Amino acid sequence: MKFIAMNRFKIILGKEDDFENVWKTRETFLDDVNGFISFNLLRGDSTDEYTLYSSHSIWQSKEHFIAWTKSEAFRKAHKNAGENKPLYLGHPEFEGFNVVL
Repeated sequence: MKFIAMNRFKIILGKEDDFENVWKTRETFLDDVNGFISFNLLRGDSTDEYTLYSSHSIWQSKEHFIAWTKSEAFRKAHKNAGENKPLYLGHPEFEGFNVVL
């Protein structure tokens, strides 16, 4: 059963280009990860405080996703994540879904 992993980010207004550049220039180390299918960065609507983004990855199964979160590839991909805190309102919010149809 396929699994979709998403993180929602509230990005401070005016910091959208900086946030998108972080994703465009980072090494994800996903290409060789067993069970990884695809990734998209999604931009949503803006409020008076933030612009909503979501990272969206598709995996062959939830087990593949969990294995990735415990891998060296995951640690490498996230090693500098704390440097980007000035872009965010709050913490990313994880959502995981098993594909039904």
